[in-house]
Amino acid sequence: MKEKNTGTDKTYNPKTSEEKWYAEWVSSGAFHADHLRQGEAYSIVIPPPNVTGSLHMGHALNVTLQDVLIRYARMNGRNTIWVVGTDHAGIATQNVVERELKKEGIARQQLGREAFEERVWKWKEQSGGTILHQLKRLGAACDWERERFTMDEGLSRAVKEAFVRLYEKGLIYKGRYIINWCPRCHTALSDLEVSFEENKGSLWHIRYPEEAGGEGIVVATTRPETMLGDTAVAVNPKDERYAGMIGKTLRLPLMNRLIPVVGDPMVDREFGTGAVKITPAHDANDFEVAMRHGLPSVRVIDDSGIMTLDAGSWAGQDRFACRESVVAKLAEDGLLVREEPYVNNIGRCYRCQTIVEPAESMQWFVKTKPLAEPAIEAVRSGQTRIIPAQWEKTYFEWMENIRDWCISRQIWWGHRIPAYHCSACDKTIVDAEKPSKCPYCGQQDPKQEEDVLDTWFSSGLWPFSTLGWPDKTAELERYYPTTVLVTGFDILFFWVARMMMMGLECTGKVPFRDVVLHALVRDAKGEKMSKTRGNVIDPLEVIDKFGTDAFRFTLVILAAQGRDIRMSDDRVEGYRNFMNKLFQAGRFVMMHADETTARELPKNLTVVDRWIFSRLQRVIDEIRKGIEEYRFNDAGHAFYHFVWHEFCDWYLEMIKPSLEPEVAAQDRERQRAVLLRAYETIMALGHPFIPFITEELWHTLPGDHGLLYDTRYPSSDAAVIDADVEKDMEYLMDVVRAVRNIRSELNVPPSRKVEIRLKGQSDRLSFLKEHEEILRRLPRAEQVVYVNSDYIPKGDATAVVNGIEVCVPLAGLIDFDQEAKRLRKEIDKSNAELARVTGQLRNDKFIANAPEDIVETLRNRQAALEEKLEKLGKNLELVSGYLS
Repeated sequence: MKEKNTGTDKTYNPKTSEEKWYAEWVSSGAFHADHLRQGEAYSIVIPPPNVTGSLHMGHALNVTLQDVLIRYARMNGRNTIWVVGTDHAGIATQNVVERELKKEGIARQQLGREAFEERVWKWKEQSGGTILHQLKRLGAACDWERERFTMDEGLSRAVKEAFVRLYEKGLIYKGRYIINWCPRCHTALSDLEVSFEENKGSLWHIRYPEEAGGEGIVVATTRPETMLGDTAVAVNPKDERYAGMIGKTLRLPLMNRLIPVVGDPMVDREFGTGAVKITPAHDANDFEVAMRHGLPSVRVIDDSGIMTLDAGSWAGQDRFACRESVVAKLAEDGLLVREEPYVNNIGRCYRCQTIVEPAESMQWFVKTKPLAEPAIEAVRSGQTRIIPAQWEKTYFEWMENIRDWCISRQIWWGHRIPAYHCSACDKTIVDAEKPSKCPYCGQQDPKQEEDVLDTWFSSGLWPFSTLGWPDKTAELERYYPTTVLVTGFDILFFWVARMMMMGLECTGKVPFRDVVLHALVRDAKGEKMSKTRGNVIDPLEVIDKFGTDAFRFTLVILAAQGRDIRMSDDRVEGYRNFMNKLFQAGRFVMMHADETTARELPKNLTVVDRWIFSRLQRVIDEIRKGIEEYRFNDAGHAFYHFVWHEFCDWYLEMIKPSLEPEVAAQDRERQRAVLLRAYETIMALGHPFIPFITEELWHTLPGDHGLLYDTRYPSSDAAVIDADVEKDMEYLMDVVRAVRNIRSELNVPPSRKVEIRLKGQSDRLSFLKEHEEILRRLPRAEQVVYVNSDYIPKGDATAVVNGIEVCVPLAGLIDFDQEAKRLRKEIDKSNAELARVTGQLRNDKFIANAPEDIVETLRNRQAALEEKLEKLGKNLELVSGYLS
């Protein structure tokens, strides 16, 4: 254990504390899981960040929420494990290393596959662990002794095993199909790896003449360059406009090739002219039509986005240059009927942003329908919950309409597909180990498939492969299924759905009980962070500036379910102030508590002590409920409000006289014991949110506690809750607030003590009389006077609290002339602002176009200004009564 901090530091130094305590947690083995340890299992697997990555706001939020859960579970006696590791990120990592090679004037093809893979492994060892070191800055309580990598030996074996099992069950096949192809990365992409964006393009209407010399049919297309590969024109068989055209032959413009007119229900009669060109090699729907009608396929765009020899005169052109050339030639030949503006969605590669090309290709696929059905049922039956629940509908819609998953990638970095081709008999052998010869014909040394698996294939095995699957390990038995997965909603389909399918298929069990989907972290204006906007906030810079705990607590407080987080320095600075408040409270405790302070609470507590312990029980329940229901913001708010506004602002101020040297020793020691117990409980309550400062302050307290991380989390005691005491104390505090508000609103100097006059029924006043010392001291009152019911508060500032009239005589307290001037000036200023705000809210155009949150902010501001003006008017009327 580290040397005890004496608590003499005047300010909290986050950097020193964070380095010290993280090293202590790791070296003590606090984070290391032991399957033999007692307690119900609680397991989390971290969404593995890309090995190429560095910490961004999404990681910071995700890791913070997981850390809150794992620390909370550990402190509640659960046997916890938090598996950490990184993803090999096939395309992303290969791109990084290729860029490095380019700087050296080398292409990967020059190196060859084996040498290139060695270069990537070297890069991974030197630079690939950056993000894991950054996670430690956040305080992540991961089991670093179990760090995994999606291409380490164990996970690679799991990938091969899963592939072979799926193949042998007929759930993996190789086939020709339309896939998404990236001409820049030179690889296939799954549907989820394509990001779509709205594009303002054109819709071209082109005439396809009839072979017999008739006018033929006008088709509409957004991609005229692909017409060079057309093999048919399709119309809807129910479309009366083309009833006599089905079966006729058209002449393909520019290529002079004869193509048929086919009838197919795929055609949308409302799109364009109701007739569409069929290009089987470059459109998924067209491919399906071609399969149904036995049409040939002509590929006119190659893997690099260049027109092929089958494109005739346009061979060798870039696909987009070809588009312009084709349109020009159609116009020249009189076959371009018209061009009109058209908005459509174009797909881009999620890695390099190149426009994706649909292309017919031989690829490996997973049959997903048989895998999706049990994954759908698992959520419907409640085996796995998705939180917030509204995402279940989205999950079901996607899973019920799922397409087969293209899992092969034409890159070198990744899990090479464990399939081997025999050139002699043309058979394919799928095996986890490379066969020395073909089992069908005996040919030696079959050649392994060149393609690698989609990164998400190995990621889909992450929850169980990291625990030892396919072996039946003790860890797999103890910690699987995992308890909860915390991740962003944006990878619900990329990753969560695939883990559900693979987990159920490979283990027969769901991979996790709960899936918690958090929102995005945006900038202060609600804009998505991006380098192009220049609004990216670096978490490490925020940590360096404000400390990890302030940053973490900001994320927790703002992490409302289903609502994006708006991050700004101002918000983090506010919670740094909270850390300082907590630290200063700790210094106050250490001024009064020492090794002689009693560890047992006295039996007869004062009303103030009974109140703070009653409130503490309720807050314990609120925080527990918030964390257990994944309402992290509710839990954080409960902790913040209690510590700052009840413990620090009220309780500590109330008990200060009880700790003075002149107080009887027995009473002073009783107060010290209560203070110490309350503060110890606060430290334990806050630890999952703000681990560094609580661990630091924990070790300034008397006694040898051991690590706070290993301490039992507080549980409430219903017997300590006293609703009557809470009601009485709230009443007392309301009176103090009323006097403070009067002082503030009328600008009474802090140095001037006031007189408080209370008017009301005696039974309501009795509790106030018993605690008159607090009533005098906290709002800086000279005396408290209990006036008769016939007292008329003429010239007094007044407030009514629970039937008690609180009066503060103003004579002699303030300069009434100056105060009247100040109030009039404030009224004029507030009226001007109210006019501006009201004007904006009456502007229909502004209301229609402004973001909803901006409008809501203005409405709230309007209401606040109206309330403020009402108070200012009353105060001016009151002050004016003193003017001659």
